[in-house]
Amino acid sequence: MRRSFIVPAGLLLLLCPLLAGAEPVQRQEGRAFSAEGNTLLYRETHWLQGPPNAQSRLVLYRCADGRPFARKWMTPQGSAQTPDFSLEDGRDGYQEGVRGSGASRTVYLRSSATAAPVSRTLTVPPDAVVDAGFDAAVRGHWAALRDGKPVAFQFVLPSRQRLVPLKLQRTGATTWQGQPAQQLQMKLDAWFGFAVPAVTLVYANADQRLLQFTGTGNVRDAKGRYPQVRVEFPSAPAAATAAELATARGQDLVKICDS
Repeated sequence: MRRSFIVPAGLLLLLCPLLAGAEPVQRQEGRAFSAEGNTLLYRETHWLQGPPNAQSRLVLYRCADGRPFARKWMTPQGSAQTPDFSLEDGRDGYQEGVRGSGASRTVYLRSSATAAPVSRTLTVPPDAVVDAGFDAAVRGHWAALRDGKPVAFQFVLPSRQRLVPLKLQRTGATTWQGQPAQQLQMKLDAWFGFAVPAVTLVYANADQRLLQFTGTGNVRDAKGRYPQVRVEFPSAPAAATAAELATARGQDLVKICDS
């Protein structure tokens, strides 16, 4: 059963050398802190490839000391908002992802290396959002958001094997580390939304680039919980090489972050 979940990601990774030769590679660094404080929880290194409307993304989640503990691979599939993705956490073998074509997509989950994998087929509308396809949704609705109009969409949540309704709305203009920006808020668009913490996002005016995310993180802590985090991306993506991408692709994931 495990093989059926990791082979698609492996095949995609084997294609990376071909893709790397066809498109420039960029790298961006992020740092995740505790939401209420400055304790560094982990780091994120993103490798981006291709145009925004058809972009591949490799993410290494790193311990505070730089060692990678989880990896995510995202590839275009239909709308830029609904890519395929696979996430694997080396600490406990957790896996989740979305794959498929057209409106019929498979969401899958394995809670640990010893757990039985589960999957479900969902009908995903073209205006839904999958994982980092959220950035494409923000860019696609930027004018409406700037005008203060709310944007509603369905978000694919593999950990719950379902679509959840979300609403995104501008809360005001701001300046983030000297950059003019817009602050947005995302929350469940449902009657029980009051019980779920809202997510606050800051996007740069100049290029609609995510500068800061504050809310429930997408990687679990050592106890298997999703902590409240503040993830900062202070610098824009910079040019990288295919060799750096290949190295990131092949790095082993550690089983524990504590030294």
